[in-house]
Amino acid sequence: MSRRGTASLTPKSWINVMIESSPARFALTVFTALILVWTALLSLPFASSTGEITPLADALFTAVSAICVTGLSTIDMATHWSLFGELVILAGLQIGGIGVLTLASILGLTVTHRLGLRQRLLAAGDSNPMRMGRGVSESQAVGLGEIGGLLAAVATSLIVIEAALTLLITPRLMAAGYDFWSALWNGFYLAASAFTNTGFVPLQGGLDPFATDIYLLSVLGIGVFLGAIGFPVIFALYRYVTGGGWRAHKRLGLHAKLTLTTTLIFVIFGWLLIAGLEWNNPATFGSESAGQTAFSSLYMSVMTRSGGLGIIDPLEMNGSTMLVMDMLMFVGGGSASTAGGIKVTTIAVLFLAAYAEARGYTDMQAFDRRIPNEVLRVSVSILIWGATIVLLSTVVLLHMTGKPLDIVLFEVISAFGTCGLSTGLPAELPDAGKYVLAATMWAGRVGTVTLASAVAASSRSRLFRLPEERPIVG
Repeated sequence: MSRRGTASLTPKSWINVMIESSPARFALTVFTALILVWTALLSLPFASSTGEITPLADALFTAVSAICVTGLSTIDMATHWSLFGELVILAGLQIGGIGVLTLASILGLTVTHRLGLRQRLLAAGDSNPMRMGRGVSESQAVGLGEIGGLLAAVATSLIVIEAALTLLITPRLMAAGYDFWSALWNGFYLAASAFTNTGFVPLQGGLDPFATDIYLLSVLGIGVFLGAIGFPVIFALYRYVTGGGWRAHKRLGLHAKLTLTTTLIFVIFGWLLIAGLEWNNPATFGSESAGQTAFSSLYMSVMTRSGGLGIIDPLEMNGSTMLVMDMLMFVGGGSASTAGGIKVTTIAVLFLAAYAEARGYTDMQAFDRRIPNEVLRVSVSILIWGATIVLLSTVVLLHMTGKPLDIVLFEVISAFGTCGLSTGLPAELPDAGKYVLAATMWAGRVGTVTLASAVAASSRSRLFRLPEERPIVG
């Protein structure tokens, strides 16, 4: 399109052109614009409890952390913000949790009572960014014809799960001494923070008073787990349960099976390692009973996957445990979920490719299904992009702060994986360091596959192939 034609476009026409030409770049634009708007709102004097203007670096960091559902903070979340500020943060984490384009599609469906092809493609791209490329096969976890059902599942699960969590958390807070309205408000805040895998805690003292409370921690853990498996999996489980149970086994697709299996493997893997490495550490689990140690380590394994509602100071852990948690945070949760990281399905595909290569198979297989090689190429790209982002951010922050590698690496991976577990380093960072960590959160939440799709949207195919020559690898 010519410059003259572009300049004459109305805002609506410009948006339509952006959606059709590059949905990934449109998503990045909207996501970044939301962060800027939230930064402006949190910078207002009445957004803070003291009526003072929040410094730009702290407002931007909090806005990114909320929209990217990370949970890291440079200020005290329990005392700094006014009611208006808390409402802005809650709205941000809800929008970030369900996805910007998904929310737009839900609002459009609510207003017009119909879902056009453009809205279906937008929502489909939010549930699977690989759709934003060209020539994508429709053998997807959720087909275009099922997008309306997926949107309904997203809205329903958000409302029902957060309401149920709120009802379960509120009585416990009342028993702890909070009045009804304070318990209800903080209960809803914790419910939203858990399901969206954000990790913000509005309570003074955080979760320290409830560090051994099996009831409250179990509720929070369930909320985080449900948010981390992803809306497509929740949708698939709903169809599975309502479609005949075990007799409808084939209705549970490959993506749901792969996500649930790999998630459980990583939860158990993290549970056993954290318990085994910390059971005799007097600063963490050394003084607890065997049962409490088993429960606390399981809870931390779930939270390390992206929840961020920690009950143990990472600085008190052994270095080996922090490294295990680094790995869990880097992997993250399920695709199209409220969790971050490179996603469990990415790791599953890479392991399946290695297994297929070791057995001499031409194709990757799982649950009697063949996985196309294009999924492997995207998985490798995600791993490389993610590792590169973590490496660059770690080097920059190491140079800025002079802190030990294990602490800086922990914070960077927590930011990239939008986990929210912290050693307290963000509050000590200079403004430049806060911007670096905010950019890491942005890159982790937007998703490396979306970044790759945005770059690849303008790629052109070649009409020729170069002569083949194989380098030596390994």
